[in-house]
Parts: sequence; structure tokens; C-alpha cells
Amino acid sequence: MSAGGVVMTLDVTVVNVALAAIAADLQAGLSQVQWTVSAYSLAFGALLLTAGALSDRIGRRSVFVAGITLFTLASALCGLAPNASTLVAARVAQGLGGSMVFAPAIALLAAVYEGAARQRAIATYAAIASAAGALGPVVGGVLVELVGWRWIFLVNIPIGVGVVLGAMTRMPSLTPANASRKLDVLGALLAIGVLLSLHYPLMMGPETGWGSLQVLGPACVGVGLLFALIASQRRPGSMLDMELLRIPALSGTAALGFLARMSSLGVLVFTTLWLQLAAGGSPMQVGLRLLPLTGSLLVVGMLMARLQARFQAAPLVASGFALQGAGLAMLALSAAAPQVPGANFLGLVLMGTGGAIIFPPLMGMAVGVVPPERAGMASGLTNACYPLGTATGVAVFGAVFSSRLGTQFATAQLAPDVARHTRAAVETGQFSAVESALLPLAQTAFANAYMAVCLAAAAVCLGGAMLALRVLSKPAPRASRPAVRESSLSLKESP
Repeated sequence: MSAGGVVMTLDVTVVNVALAAIAADLQAGLSQVQWTVSAYSLAFGALLLTAGALSDRIGRRSVFVAGITLFTLASALCGLAPNASTLVAARVAQGLGGSMVFAPAIALLAAVYEGAARQRAIATYAAIASAAGALGPVVGGVLVELVGWRWIFLVNIPIGVGVVLGAMTRMPSLTPANASRKLDVLGALLAIGVLLSLHYPLMMGPETGWGSLQVLGPACVGVGLLFALIASQRRPGSMLDMELLRIPALSGTAALGFLARMSSLGVLVFTTLWLQLAAGGSPMQVGLRLLPLTGSLLVVGMLMARLQARFQAAPLVASGFALQGAGLAMLALSAAAPQVPGANFLGLVLMGTGGAIIFPPLMGMAVGVVPPERAGMASGLTNACYPLGTATGVAVFGAVFSSRLGTQFATAQLAPDVARHTRAAVETGQFSAVESALLPLAQTAFANAYMAVCLAAAAVCLGGAMLALRVLSKPAPRASRPAVRESSLSLKESP
């Protein structure tokens, strides 16, 4: 499960640093090639809810193996793509496969492990997957520099084959209790449409403007589809169990996961650019500077089972948000006063520590408060909030970043063409394209904009801590879960 989580999470962020190389090799415009990032995220986020419901009906291992197989084949096609259109289509297939891997993940772990072992398994899975996401830009940069951009996809093939073989030999086939229920095709299509129409405006808003037709049109369609989905799920045999949403602990974990991803991965792109400025643009140096973040994610993640055995979910999650917020405040301080020793290092350590503490209790609670036969749906529901949180964070903090940059350049009273060119270079971290006379202004403007992003994300963390204490403090009804050997989770091989 963790190996699958690594390649899925890695592919969310690994491509960003390869865009220029892909554009040059495939002779495509950079804006066109940027869809290699967007296509994966859109497809990944859109299918999570449906994949979770599907795993409750046909089997979680079956959906997991089908997903990793599709992802591996799509990775091969990405690595061999002759043009940008083929690459984008293959990235869509990668995203669909990734959602089928992630949606049943926590439900699979919860079905196989009990008690403290379950906490250790979920904490290990969360720590490794989160660290992979943070390392994505670094891994991508190293592969692009050493062997070329195609290997950021081709490296997935041996890993994917190994995961499939491991799943078929080491992962029990858990026959679902409600396998006889038919799939709600209408509900599945509406769920995909809702998530797709929510992701698309968030991704296009910073580029086209929030008042553009490309943003408002899909957003309006999404609202209509959401009402249609709610209405359709009141029928017998519908895909979604609307009663699950009335469980405060489940809806609370979904909201908290959204906020946690918004304030962590939503800021990561700006943090990577900030570290790139400090490292002079070297991917290797950026990787070294990210080690406090990824290292603390892994180390604290491995200790989470012990912490969960001693503390309740509410104080753990709230303290995780508090630590993450403190880390963001330290990063803001490092941007405002670079001469303060250790501020950047401490900020990254606190960020990683907070992220490692937040997610394992949320993941465990999401599948622990629902009936076992609906654990896939609960896992898919909470997982669907994660990419939405990341996309929302990038969009919201991108607006904060751009607004602060605009204010900085407006006060500098530069010529319009010069200001536009310099601002475009600063927004993408390409300081080598800035005129030497304007470099101090560009660096100061970037630092101030990054500080604003960190403070805004810290405010989100404060809200997350308060919400965690409110919705997770009440004891949640724990769903009874039969042992794996009983009828609802049989170890017999699925047909």
C-alpha cells in the first residue's frame, strides 16, 4: 500500500520541474504542456468518490490492483509519448488509475489491521506518502538533470509491477458484503461531474481570472450537478449513503483533511520556489533544503502509533495544526528577516511534524466510525477532499501571492512592459530572466509575497485547530467491524 501511495503522490508534484524540458523536446507551448500537471490532478480528483463506492461493491483489492495496473501502463505511455497530446491523454489515464489506488487505501488497511497495529499501519502509510509528495519536485529535478524528463514516468514501471505482484500475493482478497448491489451509474457519473467541475475552476482561475467564462461556466455547472447528485441519491440502491454525512466525526475529518492539505501542499509550490531562490536554482540544493520537512514527516510519522495510543484524536489533530501554523509563521519570519538564523530550518521541521501528526488520526477515524461495508465510501469521501484542498490552496494562496506582487511592483513605478516581464519571471521563480538592476526589487517583492502566503496559511491552520477541538472532541460512535475471517470480509478469493 505504501509503495503504491508513493508513486501516486509523487506524480502529483514530480512533473512541475520538467515542464520546460518537456516543452522543448515535444516542440509544444509551455501553456499546452502545463496540462500534463492539470490533467493528472483533474482526473485523480474526479474519480475518487466513485472509486471508493465501487470498491465497496466489487472488492477493494480488485479496485486497487486495477488502478495500479492502469497507472503503470499509462506511465509507460507517458514515457514514450511522441507529442504533447499523447502525453496529456496518458496523464489522464494515470490520474484515473491513481484515484483507484487511493480511494480504497485506508479501508484496506483498516480491514487487515486491528487496534494499535492499524494505527501503526495508517501512520506509516501517511508518513511515506506525504514525504513522497514533498520530495516530488526534487526527484523530478534530479531525474531531468541526470537522465531526461521521460524517466520521471518510466521509473514508475518497475515499481508498479512490483506493487501488482505484491498485492496479488500478500494482500488478502476481501469479498465485500454488498457485492450483489448494482453500481449506481447515474450517481457515479454525477459524482465525477461534480468533482471535475469543482477542480477545473480552481485550477484555471489564477491563469484566466476568476471572473472569466472558463471559471464561472464550470462552477455554475458544478452547482447544478451537485443538486442533481443530492436528489439522485435519495433513491433506493444509490451510490452514496447520505446518512454517512450526518456522522459529525466523518464530515469533520473530511473538512479537516481539506484544510490540512490546503495549508500544506497548497503552500508547497511557493515554498519550493522560495528555496529555489535561496539555492540559486539548483534542484539538488532545493532537495537538501527540503530535508527538514521530509525528514520530520517520516520520523514523526513512525512515532504516531505511540502518540495515538496515549492521546485522543482531537488534541492530536489540533496540536498538528498548531505546529504546522507555527512552522508557517517561522517561514514568514525567514522571508521577512533572512538574517535570523535557523528560522527556515525550524519552520520546515514544524511543518513536517504538524503534517505527520494531523493525517493518521483523521484517516483512522474516517473508516472507524462507519459500518465496515461502507469503509470504501468513507475512504473515498475523505480522500476526495485532499486534492480539492490542494487545488484550493494553490488557487487562494496564488491569488494572495499575485496580489502582493502586484502591489510591490505598482509602488516601484516601473514602465508597464518592464513591470509585466519582471512580474512574470518572479511568479515562476525565474530570477535569471530579471534584469540585474531590478534583481533586488524582484527578490524583495518575492519575499514579501511569500510571507503573505505563509501568514494566510497559518490563519487556515488556526481555524483547523479550533475545528478539530470542536468536532473531534465528542466521542464518535464506533462501528462494529467483524474480523477479517468472518463473512463480510472473507479471505476467499474473489471470482
